[in-house]
Amino acid sequence: MIDGAALEELVAALPGSVSTTPEDLTQYSRDQGPVLQAALPVAVVRARSVEDVRTLLRWATRHVVPIVSRGAGSGVSGGAHATTGSVVLSLELMDRIVEINADDETAVVEPGVINADLNTAVAPYGLMYAPDPASYRWSTLGGNVATNAGGLRCAKYGVTRDSVLALDVVLADGTLISTGHRTFKGVAGYDLTALMTGSEGTLGVIVGITVRLRYLPRSVHTLAAFFDDFPRAAAGVLAIGRARVQPAILELLDGRTLEALDGAHGSDLRRRGGSLLLVQTDGYGAGAEAEAIRGVLVELGAIVDEEGSEEAERLVDLRRHSRGDEVDDLYRVGEDVAVPRSRLVSYVAALEDMARRHEVRLKVVAHAGDGNLHPTFWVERSEGAQAQERLEKALDESVRCALDLGGTITGEHGVGQYKRRWLAWEQSPEVLGLQGRIREVFDPLNILNPGKAIVS
Repeated sequence: MIDGAALEELVAALPGSVSTTPEDLTQYSRDQGPVLQAALPVAVVRARSVEDVRTLLRWATRHVVPIVSRGAGSGVSGGAHATTGSVVLSLELMDRIVEINADDETAVVEPGVINADLNTAVAPYGLMYAPDPASYRWSTLGGNVATNAGGLRCAKYGVTRDSVLALDVVLADGTLISTGHRTFKGVAGYDLTALMTGSEGTLGVIVGITVRLRYLPRSVHTLAAFFDDFPRAAAGVLAIGRARVQPAILELLDGRTLEALDGAHGSDLRRRGGSLLLVQTDGYGAGAEAEAIRGVLVELGAIVDEEGSEEAERLVDLRRHSRGDEVDDLYRVGEDVAVPRSRLVSYVAALEDMARRHEVRLKVVAHAGDGNLHPTFWVERSEGAQAQERLEKALDESVRCALDLGGTITGEHGVGQYKRRWLAWEQSPEVLGLQGRIREVFDPLNILNPGKAIVS
């Protein structure tokens, strides 16, 4: 535990940046993920500069204090949960867009920049930042990089790692390093930028990010393809792939998700079909690509409508809200597995079988273009502890099944605290051991987000 003298030293070193109020300790103690062991931090530091971060980490090294870094707290795997005796480092005030270079198609930002704000800033140049997690309106670029976040446009543009060129990182002892390059190509040495991206704050604190920008599409076409059931819609994903057409967005929503969206937002999606395949093409060939996709899906029995710009934006926005809000009378767990696209239909059928056998309810949404599914199981809290046990069994089985089909325990949300229990199901002891040794090189005292992301 931190003694009083050490805390006083921190307050003196970072005047005006350290808070120990009960309100702040509670507010910054967790992200949106499930809480396995609730803990309050000893203090919250709101950094305003790189030097603030370096000062904090030098102090933490001297006193061997765990540091949990966070942005907006939008993560859903517990990666930013406080741990016992920790100090939470908030990077939300480091929110400057340092540079936009339209000719190089790059931007340099601080970690607290909101994803949507960067897109607003680069749009006048005819550019966009492609990764767009559902939380893009409030999640930070630092958090996106730390978790290697995905989003709806992953089908065409990839995940965050595919758009990160260089990073400025403060190591556990306060050393500042720069990784990567400002060019799109570069193969000098080990790719430490890629290693840092998705490391969930366990190797260093990201304080600067150079990203690659993409061209803002001149034309966008959105198709809403309604199928009678979810397996047929999943088959539509494979049919689009076989047609060799690359949509920018390819999202899959089952009937229960459509019902939930209708109830929450007053839409009429469930009336239009039993499941929805939401497809968006972009670029100069968007119209031709949309027509090719329409033909493929109609052959499979879908009712396909091309949405006008306003309705298209509404449909995409509804998809971003499809995970739903927490409901007090439900005990609900959602996951983030990915499987090879060729196994989508098999996995969806297996999920529905699991829900029946374990007597739990299920809804599924998916970034279908890259096989990333978000199944959500739930029961009524009034059903008691036995129902919760059934729920956990269904969840474990869904993860095992994804791995058996050649998939992964997390496609984009990260391991955090919550999914460490499954990591050894996917990775061998040799791989786990190697990751632990890599972590020791960067953080020999194990003070950077301990108990998260890897098993060591």
